[in-house]
Amino acid sequence: METYITVHKILSSDADMHRRLRLSRLFTFLQEAAIAHTEILGAGREKTLDRGYLWVITLQEAHIKRLPVYDERVTLESLPGEMMHAFYPRHYRLLDEAGCEIITADALWALMDKEKRNIVFPDESGVFVEGGSCPWEHVMPSPPPLLKQGKTISYIPPYSYTDLNGHMNNTRYFDLAEDIMSPRKRDSEIREIKCEYRAEAVPGEPFELQTEERDDLFLMSGTGKKKLFRISMKYSL
Repeated sequence: METYITVHKILSSDADMHRRLRLSRLFTFLQEAAIAHTEILGAGREKTLDRGYLWVITLQEAHIKRLPVYDERVTLESLPGEMMHAFYPRHYRLLDEAGCEIITADALWALMDKEKRNIVFPDESGVFVEGGSCPWEHVMPSPPPLLKQGKTISYIPPYSYTDLNGHMNNTRYFDLAEDIMSPRKRDSEIREIKCEYRAEAVPGEPFELQTEERDDLFLMSGTGKKKLFRISMKYSL
């Protein structure tokens, strides 16, 4: 299977005050690459969105040697893995202009029924994506660690964080995390990210947002009527 390849030049709107690629933009690049490649592989919107099936991410993980910076040109490569029950694995890596690997990431995607809001198995949807072995080193995403003693506030997702699935887009959790973490971590180099998405955060509906800073880790989770998400971000301090 051919690797999906796309090139990004880091624009000013992609970068933060340190000229580094924003985490929300990094995960937007990954998300859009997965969708574009899935279209090429025959599982486009006519088989999914137009039939009432929505692509969602359940787990994702990234390992970062460094973030690309403003005006840098990087190459994103992506491949689907072998299907696992209801899940569609996806692997990514980001290369700099010299061809050096600077980021690897992996995700488990699934299809959700738009009306019932539950996960749909491939036998029910008829959506299959052929996958294979990945030529670069990768890991299956694992859940982040549990929070122990965090701070809790009530949070209401704004409308602007909503995507076409009608919930808070996964990329926006990183904007939220960076808004509320300590400057010491935000200004440091990030090395690892783990995310688990269990239920939807819906704009206008408040949930309890819990955060904890532990050594080199920033942890964040959300709980509404259900456990919504859990994220860990590891920094080099």
